[in-house]
Amino acid sequence: MSHLMGLQDYLDEHYQHSIFDQAKDSDLPWEIHLHGHRTLSVRILENLPYDLKAHVEGEGPQLIQKTDIKLIYPASVAEQVRPLIKTEKKVMDLGLLPIRSPSRRYHVKNKSLFPLMKDREVVFFTLLEGEMVKGIITDFSRYEITVNLKGGTPVTILRHAIYDLRDKRGRSYLKTFQETHRDWEKSLLFVSSPDA
Repeated sequence: MSHLMGLQDYLDEHYQHSIFDQAKDSDLPWEIHLHGHRTLSVRILENLPYDLKAHVEGEGPQLIQKTDIKLIYPASVAEQVRPLIKTEKKVMDLGLLPIRSPSRRYHVKNKSLFPLMKDREVVFFTLLEGEMVKGIITDFSRYEITVNLKGGTPVTILRHAIYDLRDKRGRSYLKTFQETHRDWEKSLLFVSSPDA
């Protein structure tokens, strides 16, 4: 059977990881970007299935719906991160809302992410409200993708917040494009079965 060498082992080890558990266990402030172009400094108290219970700086405890969250990173790196997040005005002007239904989201296949991560390709994520994140994928799980920005600063993108993913050549890695073009088959990691 055709496959990407190492992908299944990677998924077995990483796929259930959650940045929200890491943030909760750190007991440190984290910065989250929410739909509506809001940015909050929070301490995560509890990682619930669909919500976060968080202590919001200056506001107290709140429940935050996970599908409203676009980005998260430690508050300690906020000064480095903020100037590196650009905005694609055309996408921002679309006025897109959070996509609650998984079937309607802009999906990226694990088969596409894994070679990009292994090859340390510079990629460009565009989020639903136009934020652009440029960097190298360092980790991904079922709901999240972590990217190192310029200078190696990590930010985690929530997969439900993605609008587009492209490489430096402008090639799309969205599932809708890749189902036909199957770039993962061009990776050195791809092993073709004899009868494929």
